Amino acid sequence: MIRAVVFDFDGVLANSEPLHFRGYRDVLAPRGIALTEASYYENYLGYDDLGAFRAIASDLGITFSDADIADLVAKKAVRLEELEKSASVLFPGARDAIKRMAAAGPIAIASGALKHEILRVLDHEQLRVHFPIVVAAEDTPASKPDPAPYLLAVDLLARTHPGLTAADCVAIEDSKWGLMSARDAGLRTVGITHTYPEAELTDVADVVITHLDQFTPDLLRTLPRGR
Repeated sequence: MIRAVVFDFDGVLANSEPLHFRGYRDVLAPRGIALTEASYYENYLGYDDLGAFRAIASDLGITFSDADIADLVAKKAVRLEELEKSASVLFPGARDAIKRMAAAGPIAIASGALKHEILRVLDHEQLRVHFPIVVAAEDTPASKPDPAPYLLAVDLLARTHPGLTAADCVAIEDSKWGLMSARDAGLRTVGITHTYPEAELTDVADVVITHLDQFTPDLLRTLPRGR
């Protein structure tokens, strides 16, 4: 029986990946680096900001100092906040899915985004009350696909829900990296085709859905208990 839900954020609840791409692109351009949308989605989706900038530098054979990375991360955060001001970034069905699952049991977030970025969106959408637990990029030493974010989310949930284990939890993710992170931490997994087609998610998801309206307690009752 699934007792708790852990949501990924970008790509599941927030349609912010296009904004993240524009943020990376805009802060890299003054350094003479042209990041394409195709390259971003193929190579850097799922990284936190530190990891993305390091991977971009490595792939291009250039060197960023720690100061360079810190500067890029800070500028990208400012740019993202500017882009978010124009409209809601929630996916269709996200608000109802959050409220539906929160009414059924505890919910949390495990994300590679920075915490202040997540909380800014939740506050803007008046949804923060549903998420007492938010695991963000700065909360774990390793990011997805490492299981650390989900292991921490389960540990925090278990502190207020005694006896809760990873096998009692389900994660919903839009990428194979996120699904791998959740699976390796011991959670059940639901993939959603917001970002990638079903064929790229089926190997690491217990079930794949196409819309958040399908993410219901009834669906969770059909998930296998273990592998």
